[in-house]
Amino acid sequence: MTRVVADITISLDGFVTGPDPGPDSGLGTGGKALHTWAFSDDPEDRRVLREATGRSGAVVLGRRLFDVVDGPNGWDDETGYGAAEVGRPAFVVVTSAEPESVRLDELDWTFVTTGLPDAVAAARERAEAASARTGTDLDAVLMGGGALVRSALDAGLVDALTLHLSPVILGAGTPLFTGAVPRTLVQRSVIVTSTATHLTYDVL
Repeated sequence: MTRVVADITISLDGFVTGPDPGPDSGLGTGGKALHTWAFSDDPEDRRVLREATGRSGAVVLGRRLFDVVDGPNGWDDETGYGAAEVGRPAFVVVTSAEPESVRLDELDWTFVTTGLPDAVAAARERAEAASARTGTDLDAVLMGGGALVRSALDAGLVDALTLHLSPVILGAGTPLFTGAVPRTLVQRSVIVTSTATHLTYDVL
């Protein structure tokens, strides 16, 4: 069964980027420290990343994040979705208008201009098709940014939430939960490594 999984890294004080994120610094000031775990040699971090990348049948991201990863300092052959794993699922971008060009044209991009619910539905369809091809249950993953993940949670579009809690205090940046609709979660797993605490919840 295809699930919609929100998967994002967060600081101890609740931010998913540092201050002043932008096309040339997608994680903002100090924000790179959030993703130390994704490039860690810790075998448990590597397993968490490998398994999550391997379960991704389709990935949803917002336009700002797309502009970062498709920009000149974005993804390349060594660093992409899943960090060094460089997974290649279908990607669905929520945007008000399609970009004029795409640098990473070898990846499978779909641009949805009719809103987040339609983008999540498109990603679920792509993940279900990938599951049928591979004979494996694959997820539709909400990669971010933070506003997209929070909006999807608020709208009841998310089946599971995975947080990679980084031992970093940023002080400011893009908050994940400020102003969010109250939700009840059921904790399913906790994995503690040398660089992060990986938390998975079912969303009720």
